[in-house]
Amino acid sequence: MPVKPLKEAVLEKISAAAQKTYNQKPDGLEIGFPPNTDLGHFAVACFPLARQFRSSPVDIAKKLAENILPDDVLLNATATGPYLNLTLFPGVLFGDICSEIFAADSSYGESVIGRNKRVMVEYLSPNTNKPLHLGHLRNGALGMSVAKLYETTGHWVVKANLINDRGVHICKSMLAWQRWGDGSTPDSAGKKGDHFVGDWYVRYAREADRDTDLENQVQQMLQQWEAGDPETVNLWKTMNSWVYDGFSQTYHNFGLEFDTFYYESDTYKLGKDVIEKGLKSAVFETDTHGNTVFQLPAGQFGQEKNGDAKKVTVLRPDGTSLYITQDIATSILKKEEHHLNFSIWVVGSEQEYHFKCLFQILADLGYEWAQDCYHLSYGMVYLPEGKMKSREGKIVDADDLIAEMKKLAADEIHQRDPDGSLSDDEVNRRAEIIGIGAVKFYLLRVRPTQSINFDPAESISFDGFTGPYCQYAYARIFGILAKAASANLKPDIANFARLGNTEELLLLQKLMEFPAEVEGAARELNPSRIAVHTFNTAKAFNQFYNRHKVIQAGNDQLVSARLALIKATAVVLKKGLDLLGIDVLENM
Repeated sequence: MPVKPLKEAVLEKISAAAQKTYNQKPDGLEIGFPPNTDLGHFAVACFPLARQFRSSPVDIAKKLAENILPDDVLLNATATGPYLNLTLFPGVLFGDICSEIFAADSSYGESVIGRNKRVMVEYLSPNTNKPLHLGHLRNGALGMSVAKLYETTGHWVVKANLINDRGVHICKSMLAWQRWGDGSTPDSAGKKGDHFVGDWYVRYAREADRDTDLENQVQQMLQQWEAGDPETVNLWKTMNSWVYDGFSQTYHNFGLEFDTFYYESDTYKLGKDVIEKGLKSAVFETDTHGNTVFQLPAGQFGQEKNGDAKKVTVLRPDGTSLYITQDIATSILKKEEHHLNFSIWVVGSEQEYHFKCLFQILADLGYEWAQDCYHLSYGMVYLPEGKMKSREGKIVDADDLIAEMKKLAADEIHQRDPDGSLSDDEVNRRAEIIGIGAVKFYLLRVRPTQSINFDPAESISFDGFTGPYCQYAYARIFGILAKAASANLKPDIANFARLGNTEELLLLQKLMEFPAEVEGAARELNPSRIAVHTFNTAKAFNQFYNRHKVIQAGNDQLVSARLALIKATAVVLKKGLDLLGIDVLENM
């Protein structure tokens, strides 16, 4: 019997006992797991029943336990204070759960709660004036993982990347190259295209500190671009193409995938059209400076120092658009093209106010689906040097970090292979999987809203709360199963009644928890639940394996049962890591 039916069977027994004791069925019961496996396999808190049954939770738990009768599934029911604990026959419990996992294999934990629901997850959204940095890697890891969680729970998912390829910041790189580039290209400079263009963005910042007129020149270039000036547009196309080539390499190296791309250069005109219509319907207004603005509701957005309601500028006096202009248009376009039930934007916490304004504007424009728009806000990523600042060229470059993590992983692999038995190609293959996995796990192991102090050395460790620790647990299991297979030992003759010690039960509990953790992580947009659960599963396996023999357990039926248990564990570890965008290795 799978996890969910097992829980339902237990709840039915509790319901029957409540009917017998209190002459009514209980409401709102949730079945969980006791903190100590000695207490039982499942636990129910009786606090929610106190009002319904007009009795204390302690008394309710005691009376229900007395009226729950054992059967071929349930061994006994006991009360521990306000908690009702239920113990199943080990043979039933282990056998049913392992069988469920083997039958589902890589689909274990999947559900259909999102059936017929279409969702777009928009993430990364880089600017074409600079290369990707560590903050983008956190964004990409979050976006990919959330998309995987939604796919696993039955949603139809579109993974989107909005390219910020226009605006004043883009013109800064263009102007700098135009003034001082002397016809150079990424090839002539020997650099990736995004790095090459990023250098000119930094150059502009440096020169602008000495020449304040550069800001006026940049604004003029933006106006020329929006007016369709051929020279300006051609320069923009050339430099953006360099950046796209560079981005593509980084996407591939970090394992980022997208189903569709949007470009702000395509959407800003649509945004202007929407603003024009909104002006006619009085959703927007023109202020005394010539800006087109949206007046925010005072109750939700506060007010200015003079007591006036706050306003959002959606068009400048010269007619040029802003980020929010383009976001309004893109939001409408995404909905129309993909018929979405809801949309998720993965964007840093510094943009929370922006998205709050965006969703309010969409609602006032009459789009009811604005309530189905969500901003997945995430915290900053820090290193010992402090917050990353791309304007000053002090970024933690994504490509450099990926290369560093591969090197750290390769060093670790060489230490574990003192005889040099691995080929260079195999070392590189393993280093890539371990290094990239280490970054992703470290970035995803905390709630998105938390800021991160990223430590490359700590992230690559094979001990502790890390990706390599989880990958190594999987490889360890794979090695045991391979050794067992060579000795013709298989899980086919498992007598699950032989299982039931503390470590086996703790490990099984992790396997049973997995489907609920997947649903919870998807519901909360919180991949850290999967990272924590995967780590705890790996930890539970290691505790089991350090205390109990598997292949050398002696009894063939016990050997087979433990092989089945760790085989099921491998399935859950692999699935958990996959939901984080992390590959596994069979040997480490």
